[in-house]
Amino acid sequence: MIPSIAEAAALIAARKLSPVELTEDCLARAERLDGTLHAFIRLMPEEARAAARAAEARIMTDGPRGPLDGIPFAHKDIYGTAGIPTTGHSRVLQDHVPAADATTVAKLAEAGIVMFGKLATHEFAFGGPSFDLPWPPARNPWNPDHFTAGSSSGTGAAVAAGMVLGGTGSDTGGSIRGPAALCGITGIKPTYGLCSRAGILPLAQSLDHAGPMAWTVEDCAILLQAMAGHDAADPASADRPVPDFRAGLGQGVRGLRIGVVRHFHETDYPVSPATLAGIDGAAEFFRAEGAEVREVTLPSLAAFNACGWIILLAEAFAVHEGWMRRDPNLYGELMRDRLVLGGLLSAADVLQAQKQRRALIAATEAAAAECDLLLTAAQPAEAPRIEAVPKWGFLERPNFTIPFNVTGWPGITVPTGFGEGGLPVAMQLVGKPFAEPLLFQAADAYERAHGWRARRPAMAA
Repeated sequence: MIPSIAEAAALIAARKLSPVELTEDCLARAERLDGTLHAFIRLMPEEARAAARAAEARIMTDGPRGPLDGIPFAHKDIYGTAGIPTTGHSRVLQDHVPAADATTVAKLAEAGIVMFGKLATHEFAFGGPSFDLPWPPARNPWNPDHFTAGSSSGTGAAVAAGMVLGGTGSDTGGSIRGPAALCGITGIKPTYGLCSRAGILPLAQSLDHAGPMAWTVEDCAILLQAMAGHDAADPASADRPVPDFRAGLGQGVRGLRIGVVRHFHETDYPVSPATLAGIDGAAEFFRAEGAEVREVTLPSLAAFNACGWIILLAEAFAVHEGWMRRDPNLYGELMRDRLVLGGLLSAADVLQAQKQRRALIAATEAAAAECDLLLTAAQPAEAPRIEAVPKWGFLERPNFTIPFNVTGWPGITVPTGFGEGGLPVAMQLVGKPFAEPLLFQAADAYERAHGWRARRPAMAA
């Protein structure tokens, strides 16, 4: 049985589970499965074993530092790690070794995690799945012929398969919530500024968010507790107290006001039958548990996507322009061709998008004024086959996650069952800025009442 972080932490604190035993179990699974899943760019078994032994000695002497002490963990390979290559899954940075840890990496190390290594991503958190890079793309553990979504692809695969119990992700247009949905795990994009991005390779800095991915809602709350907090090294970092993210767990949803953004997933981009059934089932559950559930109309999904993608492409091109001019062929085809679009945008395009962003935020605030949370899709359907993912898919169809990068509001993806081919489906819950405790409360209530967390991919058994 693969424990959640919360379950493992309780056993470790009671001295019924050794961090060394837990690490060996996860490493054995990683060494057995990763040749198929390619979740890791760099698996570091000896370093993990040494960290587990140190955690065990520390816990035996002084007790655990907290619920993450001795927990197997890994970082998306855009998170800077001192002395360990941080490549962005790209040939451009394949020899890049940071001198210092990213702020969130340092925070998690202080909490006592056992670091297993660096996880696959889409190239620079944008171009993928790509098959012309030094490392192959990650694959979905529910069926390795299928996609993980991106860009936190390795984290989604590694957590779902039980190779680690948690990992870091980043989210600029949905890169935490998408892989969480298709890989059947939980992932939260926190409010913009809640988690420092200092030391993390940027994609589009006004849209970039750092956050955790794990098996359960409670696990994500535990991880966010360690990751959140003000950091002067990140100019967008929010200078405000960090709440107790687990305070509302187990409290239910009675009295909450939940707005279903039905037009997103029924009209703007109709979702698969299993995805729709999961969202409708969640709405009915919340209503039956005492929440007030109503329909809410936001600006169209197309409007959010047009605004968000123009900003993302322009800001990403600004980050990469120097490297692109020196040698564009160092990039994979997908990343290179997508970046070129950013170079074709005019200043007027970007200014108009920024103006539209302010209007969309204002409209969202007005529409959600009488709601505590919003409910819609996270992905349109079950994971497609990996070779069938279109190069320009992000322009051909809108996505359900980028609206809340545009607004900066927090969003969490929670599994709602299984659809075609036994592949996971999910919903997305969204809160107002810094309403993470309420998001965790509602998501946890749904998760506790349903049995989806009892089922892992067959290959992980």
